[in-house]
Amino acid sequence: FWRFLFRKTLPPSSLCQMDYAVLGLGDSSYPKFNFIAKKLHKRVLQLGGSPLLPVALGDDQHDLGPDAVIDPWLRALWDKILALYPLPPGLDIISPDVRLPPKYTLHYVAEDSSCSDGDVLQPRAAKAVPSELHPFAARMVSNERVTAESHFQDVRLIEFDITGSGITFSAGDVVMIQPQNSPEDVQQFCQLLRLDPDRYFVLKPSEPGTALPALLPQPCTIRHLVTHYLDICCVPRRSFFELLCSLSANELEREKLQEFSSAQGQEELYSYCNRPRRSTLEVLWDFPHTACAIPAEYLLDLIPRIRPRAFSIASSLLVYPNRIQILMAVVQYKTRLSKPRRGLCSTWLASLNPQHGEVRVPLWVKKGGMKFPSVPDTPVIMIGPGTGVAPFRAAIQERVAQGHRGNCLFFGCRQKSKDFYCQLEWEELVTKGFLMLFTAFSRDQEEKVYVQHRIRENGKLLWELLSHRNAHVYLAG
Repeated sequence: FWRFLFRKTLPPSSLCQMDYAVLGLGDSSYPKFNFIAKKLHKRVLQLGGSPLLPVALGDDQHDLGPDAVIDPWLRALWDKILALYPLPPGLDIISPDVRLPPKYTLHYVAEDSSCSDGDVLQPRAAKAVPSELHPFAARMVSNERVTAESHFQDVRLIEFDITGSGITFSAGDVVMIQPQNSPEDVQQFCQLLRLDPDRYFVLKPSEPGTALPALLPQPCTIRHLVTHYLDICCVPRRSFFELLCSLSANELEREKLQEFSSAQGQEELYSYCNRPRRSTLEVLWDFPHTACAIPAEYLLDLIPRIRPRAFSIASSLLVYPNRIQILMAVVQYKTRLSKPRRGLCSTWLASLNPQHGEVRVPLWVKKGGMKFPSVPDTPVIMIGPGTGVAPFRAAIQERVAQGHRGNCLFFGCRQKSKDFYCQLEWEELVTKGFLMLFTAFSRDQEEKVYVQHRIRENGKLLWELLSHRNAHVYLAG
């Protein structure tokens, strides 16, 4: 479609009989914010199309999210469409109060001993390159804290064994990890919704031709569904409250859910949900009468699936064959809620201890955005404060193993004694002449020092590398 639309041979009247409207969804923190929507609108206009409405650009950075643009745009769009194309006699617009059928129906079955909750995490022979639909169950080899116990931030260097996976990667690539909910949260969720976590079920699509969720085994237990699939720790979107409202039989709770679902209630919803980062599970606790009556078949419509998390690979296969290492900060912060907010994936990974028994983590590798020079004499200037140093650790290991010198690293952290990741490793490479290391410890002296200060101090050296030796510059973190 895109290639056809941008053929230079298309006459300017190609779409003269076409009415159209464009809604783009994007994030204004990116330089090419809604680039595709803007380009599509411009091209269709060039070819004679008639816009029903000005192009609308939803922005994830808005306090109310893309809904701030979507709501008024949809209202205006339906008004235009109904004016141009009235409904035929006998047809009416479906009321917002009408509950639509679930995407899948859920049927409980007798226990099937051949299916267990651990199936997706069991080691298996790789039939193809691991991917999101077929992740590799990698054995966790080590899970080491690399910050001092007294330091506020818990950062881990975690190693996985990928023997037999067929996975290959280069410096700059990323590993995708599929996290899961904690047993405590799963138990709370099942208790609140009055679900038997060990009961088996099968899913059937409500409409012919609808595919079943690829990552769910059939049959499956409620525990497996909640542990591995439903993102009960995410901050729910407005659509969650709309569906929950339609499922509510409690008058007081339904009134509040209606407010959160309405265009007028979005400021209130933002204050209740988005600002304090209230999770789906916490919201359900606030609406207990509604939660306990949710039909199980609506769970997959109500709650999105757990998305994989991306981590820069912090090691090279040339130094650690059949291994992947990541440098991970455990996400924890406070909001106005009394309970600290915790990152789902980092908290789960940090809780795993391979010394207490075999631990398997589903993962696969994707190409990253960083490509390091293959020419041995090309210097590389890497700026990686904090865990941003992870891809540069992989690059330095790879380049040193290939005999490449000219590696220049600017690393920044708070204190040399508390969060200087991989200190001994860097110092050994400096001693051997493979690395130029410039450090900035922001809290080790009265005046704060950051990597930009070290860059300025070494401007002459950097200019020499850039202007005379064609150095490449990389920034992460």
